[in-house]
Amino acid sequence: MNIKHYMSYADIVSLGNAFFGFLSIIMVLNGYLALAAQFILVAVIFDSLDGWVARKTKRVDEFGFGENIDSLSDVISFGVAPGMLLYSACASFSIPYINIVVALLILLCGILRLARFNVITDSSEASDDKFVGLPIPSTALILGSFYLSGIFRADIALVIMVVVSVLMVSTITYPKFRGIKILLAGSVLIFLTLLPQNISTIITNLPAKLLFIASLTYVIIIPIMDLYAKLRRSGPNVR
Repeated sequence: MNIKHYMSYADIVSLGNAFFGFLSIIMVLNGYLALAAQFILVAVIFDSLDGWVARKTKRVDEFGFGENIDSLSDVISFGVAPGMLLYSACASFSIPYINIVVALLILLCGILRLARFNVITDSSEASDDKFVGLPIPSTALILGSFYLSGIFRADIALVIMVVVSVLMVSTITYPKFRGIKILLAGSVLIFLTLLPQNISTIITNLPAKLLFIASLTYVIIIPIMDLYAKLRRSGPNVR
């Protein structure tokens, strides 16, 4: 059957996600790491936008075509591209091959995260307002903004990305943020990271710093709250 039978406007947006993820990989191969970081952040915008377009157009994904397009694009933009960026950015780290190991961890955990998401989408485990495990675009948000922030350090990046990878395959539930206002706010912040940063040193790379702090807070605060809730439930009842 003609592929147009399966395609929708949302799928075209998803292909934009893959497009910028692939461009990011090309930039890494050519040594333009800042551009690579910017391109994976742009891919995040397209990844967020495809769901909004699908809801606005009332897309019915009868055959799971859109779901597969989305996941395959995510593997490129948020699995392979961040892995390549980390590999190159941490190539001179003192521990040999650790950059390769962590880059592979990002990719493999990302694939597992997406596979689980697709499996439970139509099951009783699925939730309209929560993700099971850290969403995979977090790899791009955190690593991309950290690299562009002007405070990038290879050792910290390696540790953070190991934690991010493990959280992707965890059972910790993360809240979903939807709505055009949130999408616009996030897109504006990402767009600001793409602008030339030739202003005073006090606020140089400020948008990237803010994006990094916001993304890292989302990643870390949820597990802390989850652990606190579990400790309260398992603790003795005090009257």
